[in-house]
This record gives sequence, C-alpha cells and structure tokens, in this order.
Amino acid sequence: MNFTVSSSALNSRLQILSKVLNPKNSLPILECFLFDVKGQTLVLTASDGENVATAQLVLESADMDGSFAVRSSDMLDTLKELPEQPISFNVNLEGNTIDVRYQNGEYHIVGDDANVYPHTPTLESECSVFTIDAGVLVNAVSRSIFAIANEEIHPAMNGICFDLTTDYLAIVSCDGHKLVRSREHDIKADTPSMFILPRKPAGVLKNILDKGVGDVVVKFTSKAAEFNFENGSLYCRLIEGKFPNYNAVVAQKNPNQMVIDRKSMLSSIRRVLPFASESSELVRLHVTSGNLEISSEDIDFAKSAKENLYCEYNGNPMSIGFRGTGLMEVLTNLECDSVQFDLADPSRPGLIHPSEESGNEDVLMMLMPMLLSE
Repeated sequence: MNFTVSSSALNSRLQILSKVLNPKNSLPILECFLFDVKGQTLVLTASDGENVATAQLVLESADMDGSFAVRSSDMLDTLKELPEQPISFNVNLEGNTIDVRYQNGEYHIVGDDANVYPHTPTLESECSVFTIDAGVLVNAVSRSIFAIANEEIHPAMNGICFDLTTDYLAIVSCDGHKLVRSREHDIKADTPSMFILPRKPAGVLKNILDKGVGDVVVKFTSKAAEFNFENGSLYCRLIEGKFPNYNAVVAQKNPNQMVIDRKSMLSSIRRVLPFASESSELVRLHVTSGNLEISSEDIDFAKSAKENLYCEYNGNPMSIGFRGTGLMEVLTNLECDSVQFDLADPSRPGLIHPSEESGNEDVLMMLMPMLLSE
C-alpha cells in the first residue's frame, strides 16, 4: 500500500491525538496510532482504553485501502522536525514494515497489526442526542476547564456537566470556589438528561475541534458519550454520579452592579498581584461611584500596590476580597469587552458575566470572596 500526505497536516493531527495516549498502558498496542486508509482519506485513531479520538486527512494520493498501527514516538519524533512537504508511505501490510520517504531522506520502521488494535465501543441504541455548533462547544468547554474540581470525596465534580433541559443546554463546572455556567437557549430537549465529561477528554475536545467545522452531533448514555464532527470524532467514558444542584448555589439577589473594561481590569490585577501575600493571593476591590481601587499587600515583606480604574457602579461603597489568581482566570476566560460584577456584600459570592450577552447564549461565572481584615 502506498499513499502520500502533507507532513505538517499529519503532524498537527497526531500532536493533538497524542494527548489521548497514556505514558503507561496495560496494552502495548495502545502506545500506537492506528492508520486507516479509505479511498483518498486517512483516518487516524488514538486510544487509552477509555477515550478514543479520531481525525481525518485528505491524502494527496493512495493506491489501495488498508490499515496498520505504528508506535506514536516513531511518528511524532520525526514529523515535528520536518518542514512542510509531501511524505510518502510504502507499507507492507503482511509484514507490517513501513518505509517513509520525504524530500531529502527516508526511514524504515516496523508497525503492528491493525487487527490487534481495540475496536471503538459503540453506544447503546437508546441514547440521548443533540446538535451544537462547534465554535459554541469549544468556547463553552474552554471557559469551563479551569473550574473543574479535583475531588476524591465528590468525584462528580471532577468534570464538566452537560445539563440538557426542556429550556436550554447548560454546560457547567464547579470546584467549590469557582463556578462557570454557559447556557445555550436554542438547544433543548423534551426529556431532561445529563452527563459529566471528565477533564481529559474535555481537553482533547477543546484541541481537536476546529471552530469552523460546523455542527457537532453529541450522543450520550449514562456511561459514555460520542462527539461526531466533520473531520473526526471523540468517544469517552463518563463520570458516573449526580452533579450538584448548581442553580441552588448561584446567588439570586446581588443588587450592587459594577461594569468595567475587562482587559484593563485584567492588566491591573496582573500588576498588583505580585505584591499580595503568596499564601493568600488576596486582592482587595474597593468600589465607589465611578472608581474601582484594586490593591494588595504583603505585611511580611512590607510591600503593597494600588491602582484605580474607571467603572460604572450603582451601589453603596464596598470593599470585597478575592483570590487574585481566581479573578485572573475568570477575566481571562470571558470573551467580551466589558464585564459586569453583581455584588451583595463582602461575605457573599460575586457574579461575573459579560455586560452585554450575544445571541442565544448567556455566560455566568461565580467566585467566592475572601475575608478582609480591616
């Protein structure tokens, strides 16, 4: 079997798929990528036994169909050093020998039998299904990952919850200190259902999906989910259990509202944070009409910092403290020009969201405050 493919295109797909692989596998074949040539298309597969990702490439030429497996390190170490050029594979499917030729060289490797590679599990015939735009899904997953918990007692919080209701699809993560909720109001179902996507496949999905590929068809049961899109797919095992009632913890009455430029506030926090105590990372926000004072202090090293920014504020003067890194994560993962803070008092969570929502999506982040010592 002979086929030719772009070196940079192949390398980019394999680099993404490699995130699925585990350094230590019970099955040696899972250290390999599966190559499957079908007509003029190359389907690449990587698996760790629980998660299976595929990506498709259009070949420049191919003379027959066939499949083989090859160790991931043999491909990745060579391809990452090659400039963009066509590379040709000459594969002996019976002996599993592979000759790879490129502009000024070639190398010879031994592959593995594709028949030994585990088949991707199939979902049960009765599963829930919805369709979502790839860009919307990527954005929702990307902004949620930083708030995934790492809990032994409550493993259901160690992933992103997809809550499909009769009114919307909510994509939620929460670690007890931070909460992220994205609601897509144009996606709904007659029968409510829910699944929890673990951190690892969430990261793979974020990297493997191109925002411009169109729609993603999501199928899921109580144990597994499958994401199918134009140039690939992802199958993964799910976290079993019930996600906490996230709506119950979202503060309902936060009457004090502040609107501020997101990038200006993010830059200010980055400058002020190095002057905060390393143990607490406490950043104090003192907000009055037209002004936000951002300050930090480290008493042990006698250092402090303070900056003032313009803001719109309609409440009583207030001082509230947050962990600086948490504030930075929230502001970094929002894609908007200005953000709105909904505050109640210094002891209650702050709600942060874009000051203007677009389309049928609303995004909300909640951050627990830190106690201030006067």
